[in-house]
Amino acid sequence: MDGGVRAYIDAIGPEQRPLFDRLHRIVMTVHPDAEVALSYGMPAYRVGARRLNIGVWKHGVSVYGWRADRDGGFVEHHPKLSSGKGTIRIRPTDAEEISDDELRALLGGALDP
Repeated sequence: MDGGVRAYIDAIGPEQRPLFDRLHRIVMTVHPDAEVALSYGMPAYRVGARRLNIGVWKHGVSVYGWRADRDGGFVEHHPKLSSGKGTIRIRPTDAEEISDDELRALLGGALDP
């Protein structure tokens, strides 16, 4: 992980940090070979040609680059979290209703070959 990513993570506020840490941990567990660098000002996880971005905002955390054909039914189970523009927006209160298995399917599927 480069210094820019470390600085980004260190600057995350206490409201969003647990959720970001959870998503980061899941990505790195499913894809320990993922390269992490800043892209578009947020952490981007890269495995081969696949990329997944996770950004922290006032509302919570957004996931970009997920794959509708490999989301493990995430959007079907949580349709209100999809913006319809290839973005999943998760507030900390939403995360309480989402299992790690669902997040593994969404995040891991985005980076699977």
